[in-house]
Amino acid sequence: MSSQSQDDNVFKALAHPRRREMLDQLKDTPKTTGMLCEAFPDIDRCTVMLHLKVLEEADLIVAQRDGRERWNHLNALPIKQIHDRWISQYAGHALSIIDRLKSDLEA
Repeated sequence: MSSQSQDDNVFKALAHPRRREMLDQLKDTPKTTGMLCEAFPDIDRCTVMLHLKVLEEADLIVAQRDGRERWNHLNALPIKQIHDRWISQYAGHALSIIDRLKSDLEA
């Protein structure tokens, strides 16, 4: 898979607020699919599974089977790659503009 299409999958996965909430749930510790269903009682299990599938296709989670349980682990590497490729470059540019504005105001 090309880097651009993987980036597209990550952006698509992160675009939905419920999927971001799921990633927040996995930030500190892996959770089973059942645990995630309990954390989101307003949606059914099938919908949780669909969101997990999108996250897995974007490589944002890694699923591991342990008997009948499916443990979902956060994989933060794709988010870091997005940060390194996009966010950090633009943040640096914004900081230089703010620094220049500060210098102009102080002069």
